[in-house]
Amino acid sequence: MNAIVEIFRNMPEIMIRAIVVGTLVSLCASLLGVTLVLKRYSMIGDGLSHVGFGALAIATVLHVGNASMAVSLPIVMGAAFILMWLTEKRRMQGDAAIAVLSTGAIAIGTLLFRLSDNQYQDICNSLFGTASMALLTDADMWITVAVSLVVVVLFVLFYTRIFSVTFDQSFAKATGVHVNAYSMMLAALTAVTVVIGMKMVGAIMVSGLIIFPALSAMRVVKRFRSVMITSALLSLVCFYTGFFLSLLIEAQPGPAIITIHVLTFLACCLIGLLKTKLRARKNRSIVVEPPCRNGIGSDTEKYN
Repeated sequence: MNAIVEIFRNMPEIMIRAIVVGTLVSLCASLLGVTLVLKRYSMIGDGLSHVGFGALAIATVLHVGNASMAVSLPIVMGAAFILMWLTEKRRMQGDAAIAVLSTGAIAIGTLLFRLSDNQYQDICNSLFGTASMALLTDADMWITVAVSLVVVVLFVLFYTRIFSVTFDQSFAKATGVHVNAYSMMLAALTAVTVVIGMKMVGAIMVSGLIIFPALSAMRVVKRFRSVMITSALLSLVCFYTGFFLSLLIEAQPGPAIITIHVLTFLACCLIGLLKTKLRARKNRSIVVEPPCRNGIGSDTEKYN
C-alpha cells in the first residue's frame, strides 16, 4: 500500500488528473453500455458523441473553451431527450433520427470551427482527443468526479427498475414503473457520460467506451449482474493498459485505449467461441440409456 501511495506521490499532477478522470469515465460508460446494448440503443452513444463535437465547436467560437463542459452538457442532454422522444413516440425511426443529428452536428461543428483562430488543431483535439488528457484542469476533474458519482449512485439506486425496463417494458409498465421516465434518465446519464468522456478520447471515439466493454462481457458471461461486473472490470483494465501504453510509445491516449478495447473484444469473442464448442462437445458426450423392456427408462446417465 505504501508503494502505491509513493508512486502516486511522485506522479505529475497532470497524470493523476488523467487517471482519475479516465477511471471514473470508464466505470460510468461500462455500466450504461450494458443497458444500452440490451435495449438496442447502442447507436445513441455514437450519435450523442457527434452532437458533442458540435457543442465543442460552439464553445470554441464563443471563446469559452475552458468551460466547454458547461456548454456541451445542456446541448448533448437536449439531443439525448429528443432522440429518446422520437424513438419512444415513433415519430421517426431510431437510426434515422441518430443519422440526422449526427451528420447535422458534424457539418455545423466543422463550419463553426472554421471561424476559430486555430481551426485544424481544434478539430483534431475535439475529434480524436489529441493531447486533451494533458489539458485537463482541476475544474474538469472535480466536475467529472461529481457527475460520475451522480451516475453511479442513480444507477445503483434504481438498479431493479432499470433491469425491468431493459428486459421487458410491458412487464415494467404493468408493475407500475414509469418506463418513459427511466428511459429519459438513461438518456440523460448517457449524455453526461459522453460529455465527460470526450475530454479523454475525443468525440469520434467516446462511444467505444460505452459499447465495447458491454459487448466483450456478453461474450464470456450471460447473467445480467455478471455482465455488469465483467464489463466494468474490462473497461478499467483497457483504460489503464491503453493509457500507459500511449505514454510508452508517445501516442495519443484515445486511439490507444480504443485499440485495446478492440483487441479485448476479439479475445472475448474467441473465448466465447471456445466455451460454446466445449459445451457442445460435453452435451454430445452424454449418452442416455435406452428404455428398459418394461417401458420404464433408466435414471442413470453414462458419460464418455
